[in-house]
Amino acid sequence: MNKENGVIVPYDRISAEALQALLEESVSREGTDSGYTHLTLAQKVDQVRGQLARGEAVIVCDLAAETTNIVLRRDLERPGQKGPPQPPEPP
Repeated sequence: MNKENGVIVPYDRISAEALQALLEESVSREGTDSGYTHLTLAQKVDQVRGQLARGEAVIVCDLAAETTNIVLRRDLERPGQKGPPQPPEPP
């Protein structure tokens, strides 16, 4: 994903159905379990939902690639920047 083309979408601005689908698709394509504990899809979804709620992860739409991903906020930070660009304020 090209960070320059990415737009952060607040998770609470997405419909519950769309967020659930994005969460399920995201955790199911990971391909690996973290640690030795095998988690169910629902447990993985709950973990990522918690990361979104705590601000540890964000939803990024890559406009050039026309993709949407959930990424850890720390993975978006650039040297000299304290975090990713923030989404625009609601109108």
